[in-house]
Amino acid sequence: MFAELLRKQISPIIELSPAQINQLEQHYNLLIKWNKVLNLTSVRKVEEIVERHYCESIFMGLHLPAGALTVGDVGSGAGFPGIPIGIVRPECKVSLIESHQRKCVFLREATRELKNVQVLPIRVEDVDEAFDWVVCRAVLLSKIEKPVSALSALIAILGTERPSDSRFTWNTPVQLPWGRQKYLWLGTRRST
Repeated sequence: MFAELLRKQISPIIELSPAQINQLEQHYNLLIKWNKVLNLTSVRKVEEIVERHYCESIFMGLHLPAGALTVGDVGSGAGFPGIPIGIVRPECKVSLIESHQRKCVFLREATRELKNVQVLPIRVEDVDEAFDWVVCRAVLLSKIEKPVSALSALIAILGTERPSDSRFTWNTPVQLPWGRQKYLWLGTRRST
């Protein structure tokens, strides 16, 4: 059911390979299993999970510039948007930044076969790497804006409202194609 729903929802944007569908489905199956004991997502219906977690993450990944990029996923949680980005953009090196240690155990298990994805089990303030892009969703940017701006000059964020302008200048938002008023915001760090 997951694979069929994912193909149907994402097909207007990209045709995923059977291998990519399989990798995303493996992540989904692990997510459902682990979610029974570790609250990884409050979304329970497979249709909503496909749209809100997988399709939105893939959409974000496809809007990053072409080529090999380093991507830091801040507050990765269950691996969104980082794991789907790593699957649809295998040329990119994705770092899942998550301070919750139990979630990191899940992330390590979920990325075991993904050679281009690593888990950084630390707070964003403690990351000492720089990235071409930082991505995030389901994170209150105002609380992490300063350390995020130190990680990269470029940021992509999914949300319903315009993020603050204190450290980033935002491009015209791209509306997601799945009904609700949700947008992809791409920002560039302001020069100081």
